Amino acid sequence: MLIETHIVPSISEAQRLSDYLCGVFPQLPSRKSVKNAIRAGLVFVDGKKGYTGDWVISDQKIELYELDQTPTKIYKYKIKVVYEDEDIAIVNKPAGISVSGNQFRTVENALLYNLIPSKKIDAFKKPRPVHRLDNQTSGLLLIAKTKQARIHLGEQFEKRSIRKNYKAIVIGQPNSNGKINFDINGKPSISVFELERTVRSLKNNYLSLLNLYPLTGRTHQLRIHLSKIGFPILGDKLYGQEGLILKGKGLFLAAVSLEFIHPITESSQLIQIKMPNKFEAILEREQRRFDVFYSENK
Repeated sequence: MLIETHIVPSISEAQRLSDYLCGVFPQLPSRKSVKNAIRAGLVFVDGKKGYTGDWVISDQKIELYELDQTPTKIYKYKIKVVYEDEDIAIVNKPAGISVSGNQFRTVENALLYNLIPSKKIDAFKKPRPVHRLDNQTSGLLLIAKTKQARIHLGEQFEKRSIRKNYKAIVIGQPNSNGKINFDINGKPSISVFELERTVRSLKNNYLSLLNLYPLTGRTHQLRIHLSKIGFPILGDKLYGQEGLILKGKGLFLAAVSLEFIHPITESSQLIQIKMPNKFEAILEREQRRFDVFYSENK
C-alpha cells in the first residue's frame, strides 16, 4: 500500500538513499527505521525497488509503501484527543513517548486505544500519524484514519502549506523576531521565531518564551537551529549547554497550533491548545527567585 510520495528537490550532489531518507518520511524517524524499510522492500525510486546504496539525485520520485497490519497488541496508554471525526484525529502527545518506531511503547500503537475506528470503506486498520514530534516534544499530532485523508494531508505537508506553531523557552534573550535559514544534513531548513517575553534568571541570566514556526520539517530542526544561533531550548540534553539543563523538567518545546485544510471537507482548520503548565511555572519561578535574591542583596 502506497502511503507517501516524495519528489527530490534540487540538491547539489548525489546522496546515498539510506542517508537522504533520514527525516524525509515521518514514518521513518531514525536511520535504523529507514534501513529496515529499504530492506523490507517498502521504498521505491522512480518506480523501482530501492537499495541502501542507491544514489539519489534531483527530481527523482521516492515512494514509501507499508503493510496495513493491525498490531498484535494495543498499547493501553491514555492520550488526550483534541479533535476527531471519521477521517482524521488530533491528539495531544505527551513528552517522553515516541510517535512511532520499532519499540512497542509508541503513540502509534496507542491510537486504537484512544480513537474511535472509522467506518469508511478506506479506513486504516491502524490510524497513521502523518508527521512527527520528537520523543521529548509534546503537543498536537495530526492523525489520518482513512487512506484518502492520508494522501491529501501528505500532499499538504509536501507543499509546506500546513502551518505549525510551537512554544519554546530558550536560554538567552533573542531579538524580537528572526529567521533562521541554514542547511541541516545538506538539506534546506528554515525556521521563524518571535519573542513573546523574557524573564531574568539567576542560573541562566535570561530565559525567553518564543513562538516558533518551522517552514521545513527536518529532524530536530527547531532544536538545532536555536542552538546554532546561541539560544538553546531549555532542557535540551542533546543540543543544550553543559551545566544548564534542569534535571527532571524535560524539554521546554511544545506544538500548540496546527492550521491546515481538512482533507475531505476542504474547510480551513485551526486547532490550538495552551502551552504546558510547566512553561509558565518555570518562567514565574525564575523571575521570582531573581527578584528575591537582588532585593535581599541591595
